[in-house]
Amino acid sequence: MVASKNFITLGIESSCDETGIGIYTSEGGLISHKLFSQVSLHAEYGGVVPELASRDHIQRAIPLIKEAVYSSVSATRAT
Repeated sequence: MVASKNFITLGIESSCDETGIGIYTSEGGLISHKLFSQVSLHAEYGGVVPELASRDHIQRAIPLIKEAVYSSVSATRAT
């Protein structure tokens, strides 16, 4: 008998003006995802300012990861 393993994957994506986090399991699929858009941050400049974008990615990544993890724990407890 082969034991089944449930793999958990943390995906982190940062485009020029968005930061996205996703948690995927081999058994449950996508169980949590969070997205932060910087559109309002760059609106006054008429486009993306790379220095502002990079700093905002750094500030947003860890809090978004924490939110996604807490949300995934809640999702797995509900099932």
